[in-house]
Amino acid sequence: MTQDLFAKHSYLNIESFRKDGRAVRTPVWFAAEGDSLYVWTQADSGKAKRIRRSGQIRIAPCRADGSLLGEWIEAQARADASPEALQHVQTLLRRKYGLAFLFFRLLGRGRRYTALEIRPVS
Repeated sequence: MTQDLFAKHSYLNIESFRKDGRAVRTPVWFAAEGDSLYVWTQADSGKAKRIRRSGQIRIAPCRADGSLLGEWIEAQARADASPEALQHVQTLLRRKYGLAFLFFRLLGRGRRYTALEIRPVS
C-alpha cells in the first residue's frame, strides 16, 4: 500500500509536532520499501528530535517546496542511528536519487545522521 501511494513522488512532507502541539511540516527525500518509508536526516534536526520524543506524525506526497500532492495520512515514525539502519537508508536513497543523493551526502560529511522509518497507521 505505501509504495503504491508514494511510488511516483520524489518528496514526502512530514508533519511532526512540537511539545506544545504545534505542527511543523518538512519536505524530505524518501525511499519506499515494503510497507515502510525511509528518510535520511541530521541527528540533531528538529524533525528527528520531535520524532524521538513522539513518533506520531502525518505524511503526504509533496513538491520540493512542500506543497501537497495528496492527502495527509496518519503515520508512526522512529529514529534509528545504528550503522545498519544508516547503511540501509543510504542504499535505498542512492538507488532512487542516484548522483543527486551522493552529492547531497558529500555536502554533509562530518555530520551525524539518523534514519527515520515511517509506517502509515492503518
